[in-house]
Amino acid sequence: MHASAGFSDWLRAATRPRLIGIFVLLVAGALLCIRLGAWQLDRAQIRGDQAAAVEAAERESAPPVPMETVVAPQAPFTQTMVGQRVTVTGTYLPEDQFLVPDRELDGQSGYLVVTALRVEPGDGAGEPAILPVVRGWVSEPDAAHLDVPNGPVELTGYLGGPDPAQAGIAVGAATGEEIEAVSPAALANVWGTPIYSGQFVLEVQEPAADADLRPYGAPVIEGGGLNIQNLAYAAEWWIFGGFALVLWWRMVRDEVRHTRAERGESPTGTESEVVGTT
Repeated sequence: MHASAGFSDWLRAATRPRLIGIFVLLVAGALLCIRLGAWQLDRAQIRGDQAAAVEAAERESAPPVPMETVVAPQAPFTQTMVGQRVTVTGTYLPEDQFLVPDRELDGQSGYLVVTALRVEPGDGAGEPAILPVVRGWVSEPDAAHLDVPNGPVELTGYLGGPDPAQAGIAVGAATGEEIEAVSPAALANVWGTPIYSGQFVLEVQEPAADADLRPYGAPVIEGGGLNIQNLAYAAEWWIFGGFALVLWWRMVRDEVRHTRAERGESPTGTESEVVGTT
């Protein structure tokens, strides 16, 4: 049988009124399944974000723990550490401070004041490490915002991940200059090492500073992810939709086979061979 004849069989089978009606119903069902799958995907995102919000609230309200029990200098900073409430004791380095512009708080653009904190090793061994501390936010900075207490301070706040390094910081940069991001990798060029790979967002400080800085708040946990259960439901609906179209294709195929069988042809389209005995 020629290919054109085979195509004609499929076309005639697919355009029979009965199969067209079934096709319309199955396509409607497939579209409904796709829509329901998309709805479940939206629910998966919403529930993932809700779970992330609950997790963030639990971290913010949890009692603070010593920072040394969570992260060490030079150690990789993981997503699970973001928003962890911790305490740390150290000494500010007033000559090592920068301003980070274009940071919003309550819908207003302003500056972060970032100061180096010298943290002594807990066991008395090893080198002191530098911790980038976001001491607060101001709408317009001035010299008073760079005032820090002399001597040791005890800080309570939140751990935050490093900002992407948009540009390096020139060695010898002056105190109070602007930088583009709170990037320990870039700050290490001017503050030295060892340095913590994340940042510390200040909540409470003892003794308190004279500078009038607004707390910047707990870091936002990005990427709540997807709820696995709703994601599985979405996949099931899409599979059902695909199955409806496969079902119609099989019905057309069966119709073609039936038509060819009536003409005495094999299901594959070749002429049937009749073997006789003499």
